[in-house]
Amino acid sequence: MLLGGVSSAVAQCDCPYCTAGAAAPAAPNYAGCICERQALLGDWLGTRSCMLAHGMQWDIDQTEFYFGVASGGKEQRFTFAGHGDFLLNWDLGKAGIQEGMFVKLRAEHRYGESISGSDGAILPATVLTDLPAPGSNDVFLTNVLFTQFLSEDFAIFAGKLDTLEGDANLFAHKRGKDQFSNLAFVVNPLLLRSVPYATLGTGFILLQDQAPIFTFTVLNSTNTASTAGFNELFANGVSLIAETRLPYEIGGKQGHQLLGGSWSSREYVSLGQDPRVVLPDVPIDRASGTWGLYWNMDQYLVHYCDDSTKGWGMFARASVADDRANPLASFFSIGVGGDSPLACRRQDTFGVGYYYLETSNQIGPFLEAALGPIGDGNGVEMFYNVEVTPWFHLTADMQVLEPEQKDFNTALLVGLRGKISF
Repeated sequence: MLLGGVSSAVAQCDCPYCTAGAAAPAAPNYAGCICERQALLGDWLGTRSCMLAHGMQWDIDQTEFYFGVASGGKEQRFTFAGHGDFLLNWDLGKAGIQEGMFVKLRAEHRYGESISGSDGAILPATVLTDLPAPGSNDVFLTNVLFTQFLSEDFAIFAGKLDTLEGDANLFAHKRGKDQFSNLAFVVNPLLLRSVPYATLGTGFILLQDQAPIFTFTVLNSTNTASTAGFNELFANGVSLIAETRLPYEIGGKQGHQLLGGSWSSREYVSLGQDPRVVLPDVPIDRASGTWGLYWNMDQYLVHYCDDSTKGWGMFARASVADDRANPLASFFSIGVGGDSPLACRRQDTFGVGYYYLETSNQIGPFLEAALGPIGDGNGVEMFYNVEVTPWFHLTADMQVLEPEQKDFNTALLVGLRGKISF
C-alpha cells in the first residue's frame, strides 16, 4: 500500500535509472499525415493508442551512422554502422495492476562497422555503434527495471539497468543519438571503470516537485549486458553510485548542478573490455577497488521570444578518478547547445563542445607496451540536427580529435547520423 497518493499520471522520469518521477508529457501524435506524425508506422491500426491508454508507451528507433576519418588519425576510412533501440515504459497504475509501479524494458542491438579505433582516440566518436556489445549483432536485453513509488517524493527500484542515462545534462546527453555522438559529451568517461554499462542493481530516488534530486544505486560490479547476470551477481564485488541533481533559475532561466561519486570494490588485474572505450585488454598492477568523483552543469542562456519553451545554453563536466585502476585520471568538457537559433527551424538542434582527457601515469606504461606512446587527449565536436519530419532526424557532425596515441596526427572526422522513430 502506498504511503502517499502517487498519481498514475506520473511517468517518463528524467532520473538516471527509472521510468517515473516527472509529470507525464503530452501524448505523442501517432495519427495524421505521414509528414506530421511522430512515428513512421503511426498508430499501428489503433493498437498503439489503446496500449498508451493502459500505460504502455513504446519508443522504437533505428539510428544509422556514416562516419569517416578524413585526415590524420590511425587510418583514413569511412564506415557504416547502426543501432536499434526498443524501449517500453509501462505504468502499471494505469493498467490497473499496481498503483505507483513502473516497468522499463529495453532491448538493443548494433550492426555494421564502427569507426572506433580509426582515429587513435580512447573515447569512441560514435559510442552508440559499439553498444550493447562491440562486434556483436545480437539483440540484448539491457533494461528490465521495476520502480515502485512509496510516496510522491520517494521511490525504490530494482532489476537490470543500463547506466548510459546517468549523469543527465540538458544539452549534452541523450544516448549519443539526438545530441552529440562522441562519448565525451554523452556521459562522464571517468565513471566507466567503476560503473558497468548494463548489470543488475537496486536503489532509491528522492524527488522534489516530481523531479529526481538524489539517486543512490547499488550495482553488480561487472557488465552483464549479454547475460541475465544472476550467476555473476556480486561475485566480483559491488559498485555504489550516489548522485544529486538540483534545479535552479537565474533570471528566470532554468539550470541544474549535478554532483556524484562512484566506488567499486572490484579487484582489477587488467584493463578489461568495456564497450564504451577503445582500449586493449592488457594486464596491469593488481588494484583493489576504484573511485570517481564527477560534476556537471547546464544553464539556459537564451529563451526565444517566439517560443519561450525553446532556447540554448551552456554545459560543462569535470571529474577525477583513482588512476591506480582507471586508465583515465581526470576529465573536463565545456560547450553550448540547444534549439536552433533560426526562427524558421526551431525544431532543429545544435551543439559545439570541447573536452580534455588526462590519462593515468600509473597505467600509461602498460598501455604504451601495447599501443606505443600515450599522452593526454582532447577534441572538439560540432553538430546540427535537422528535423526532416517528426519521425526522421538527420545530423551533420564534425569532430577534430587530438588522439591519446601520440604516434598518430590530429584526426578530422566527418559524418552523417540518421534517426528514424517507428
